Amino acid sequence: MKLQLTINGAEDEIEILAPAPACRFRWGGVERAANVEMAEPGVYSVLLEGRSYDARVERSARALVVVIDGYRFEIEVRDPRRWSRKGRGRAGEGVETLVAPMPGKVVRVLVAAGDMVEAGQGILVVEAMKMQNELKASRAGRVAAMHAREGATVAAGEALATIE
Repeated sequence: MKLQLTINGAEDEIEILAPAPACRFRWGGVERAANVEMAEPGVYSVLLEGRSYDARVERSARALVVVIDGYRFEIEVRDPRRWSRKGRGRAGEGVETLVAPMPGKVVRVLVAAGDMVEAGQGILVVEAMKMQNELKASRAGRVAAMHAREGATVAAGEALATIE
């Protein structure tokens, strides 16, 4: 699966060949392997090319914020398979699609289609690598569609809910 990335404003692309924990990926034309384990919620232990890293990951309204060895990376991830002709617009406008940040299982659905939500409100919880990630609305609106069901297995980048 190829993903388009914006890392601190720079465009890039990564191809995921195998998911965690025994992750394989192609980045910059080079195939690499890494072992990725969740050390605690929001903290991942990564073994890459014989070096160990702790990656602290948080979800902001527009991107993932990853801190490794004191370096902060703001990463926007886009799955070209999910692109549409309708732009997402600026924050607070248009349609927002919540997608699974990584493969996992939907353990709780907190809202239903048609519900009104506020910015920052929890929409659903996905468990990945023994960590529960609550996905939240980045803006207020109405849940136009809930694609996820409790107990369902989801792939990285899979659309879970749509807010308009």
